[in-house]
Amino acid sequence: MSELKNDRFLRALLREPVDQTPVWMMRQAGRYLPEYRASRATAGDFMSLCKNPEFACEVTMQPLERYPLDAAILFSDILTIPDAMGLGLYFETGEGPRFKKVVRTEQDVAVLKVTNTAKDLPYVTDAVSTIRRELNGRVPLIGFSGSPWTLATYMVEGGSSKDFRHVKAMMYDTPEVMHQLLDVLADSVTEYLNAQIAAGAQAVQIFDTWGGSLSDVCYREFSLKYMNKIVAGLTRENEGRKVPVILFTKGGGQWLELMADTGCDALGIDWTTDMGNARSRVGDRVALQGNMDPSVLYSSPATIRKEVQRILNSYGPGTGHVFNLGHGIHQFVDPARAGAFIEAVVELSRDQHK
Repeated sequence: MSELKNDRFLRALLREPVDQTPVWMMRQAGRYLPEYRASRATAGDFMSLCKNPEFACEVTMQPLERYPLDAAILFSDILTIPDAMGLGLYFETGEGPRFKKVVRTEQDVAVLKVTNTAKDLPYVTDAVSTIRRELNGRVPLIGFSGSPWTLATYMVEGGSSKDFRHVKAMMYDTPEVMHQLLDVLADSVTEYLNAQIAAGAQAVQIFDTWGGSLSDVCYREFSLKYMNKIVAGLTRENEGRKVPVILFTKGGGQWLELMADTGCDALGIDWTTDMGNARSRVGDRVALQGNMDPSVLYSSPATIRKEVQRILNSYGPGTGHVFNLGHGIHQFVDPARAGAFIEAVVELSRDQHK
């Protein structure tokens, strides 16, 4: 593997000195970019992009050609594991992900097997190694997975949900079945992320998109417990470097201290938690990533710049901050506004690292 020319992102995750605050965007390769839409049209559909390593590499690189980003993130989807379990993932235009089969009974769960990435998801590791070659040490590559709870919500609901009625009914009525499902998923995610690391991912992030929908006691039992298990099972060093682990629970600001207790290296923070408050609560135990509201990117460059400065001021001086949005960039954002955001982080953060 090529020597890393820009390791600012990795150093910040490990709370080592940096010359400026590193920046990347969740969903930075996606529908807001016209070049992405062109690639998707050529590929035919979203999953054809994901399952073709050359296309996945192409779209992963697209935002790096536009913006001075400090990391690339593997182009894939969080639902690859359930798809590999035979649930039949597909996408309805304007409706998001759907599964042909749902998991709602003890019998449904009993037949699920822990995925083997080499056998079940080789296109993902092929994409990781292809992207690493193409990056040629330019910036680090982030691998990722959905959290067990988030994957379970899609598998039980059969797609996106507003009320989570099926998955929460299973959780409350048959908690032993839910734990069995989450155990299989946690083992699958651990194996999956370790396979990405072995293929060349230099940091990994666990997306707990729906953990914030849970009560306090249920979050601890059905989401955090399994992310803790995954963190304990991950490869933490490869190619002579530490491999940082980022946990991100959307709507999870009340659990930051507990999340830091998992032994992860960094926490993703959404826009509902003040960055300075988060830093004061976790201290120097973990780095923090975030946390601008993606909707700010609909505003003027001057407003974007002002919000970037506010968040930098809130975090304060020193390392341990990776600037990001508080969730994925919206599909209707003008790419020029994303550029204004990244430019503002680069320019304004240098003063905090002199």
